[in-house]
Amino acid sequence: MIRSVNIFLLFVSVAMLSGVYALKFSIEGTAAERTALAVKINEQEGELSLIKADWAVLNQPGHIDPIVKRHQVELELTPVAQEQFGAFAALPMRPEKPDAASMDALFEAIAEGVDPIDAIIELDGAE
Repeated sequence: MIRSVNIFLLFVSVAMLSGVYALKFSIEGTAAERTALAVKINEQEGELSLIKADWAVLNQPGHIDPIVKRHQVELELTPVAQEQFGAFAALPMRPEKPDAASMDALFEAIAEGVDPIDAIIELDGAE
């Protein structure tokens, strides 16, 4: 009886040993993959910082101005005039007091289940 138990324990030990051995190699592979990814991330971060530095240099007005002057005729570029911007005085003012009759009619229509926007869309003929 003891002999068969010893043989069983020997097989169990070999099975467990092979499992631990496989787990060890699996973990080493994962660690190597992680290290390779970390190196790749570091390389890409370095490339990204170079690209950001290039972008900062290329966006400086001293670099862009000669290019704009060179292609101004072909692209029909003109400086922005102050008149192209609106003035605060041109903005419509908010009504001093809301139209109470219209608001009441709107709320009554909504309470009755009529959507006033649908009526406007139907009047315009759009679907």
